[in-house]
Amino acid sequence: MSKNAMKVMPGANTGFDCGVLFGSYPGRMAQLHNPIDKNGGPRYGWNYALDNGVYGAWSNGEQWNEKPLYDFLDNYHQRPLWVAVPDWVADRDQTLRLWEAHAPALMTYGVPLAFVVQDGMETSDVPQEADVVFVGGTTSWKWRNLKQWTEAFKRVHVGKVNTYKLLWEAHEAGAESCDGTGWFRGGPERLQGLKVYLEESSMQQRPQMQMDLPTPPPLRNLLGLI
Repeated sequence: MSKNAMKVMPGANTGFDCGVLFGSYPGRMAQLHNPIDKNGGPRYGWNYALDNGVYGAWSNGEQWNEKPLYDFLDNYHQRPLWVAVPDWVADRDQTLRLWEAHAPALMTYGVPLAFVVQDGMETSDVPQEADVVFVGGTTSWKWRNLKQWTEAFKRVHVGKVNTYKLLWEAHEAGAESCDGTGWFRGGPERLQGLKVYLEESSMQQRPQMQMDLPTPPPLRNLLGLI
């Protein structure tokens, strides 16, 4: 396996199929846990990163509440890979204000901090204290500008990566990790794209499938995984 192969975080899924991938590709899978998830904490023993819950509140038209984030950090003892400092979708100035408001308190937990970059930001906007750059923002802006972040920073996470094509785009740009909640929602064809990516990239292979399709067609002899 390539030591630099990108880690994939399919949301907070803990189902059987997800468990098979965690077992088949050690070090390549992790959870992205939302502190307002009603299904409880991350599965014990699985690597995970901690989201801040802002995007979920924003997409539902709700006001974001900081309490679940801090309650989780106070009470869950398995250390996350990193925590996403509160941000605001597609709003540069509000994201910077939220970093100033929350980063000092989150630093006290001794967990690496991820700064979520938004539309209009430049590399100079990233605080020196940030351990990870989380590329958020609108879809078009994110993919147009991904390379500037991976070229400037060693640790880059890409949000909302839900197709085989986008997995390889993030991988080849040099991302450390990505997340996507759609892999276990689109049926076997979509999940196949994740399986094929993990197999190819773990073997240090180049993408073999048609990159203009959302998921690749069936493969032969893929170690019985699809």
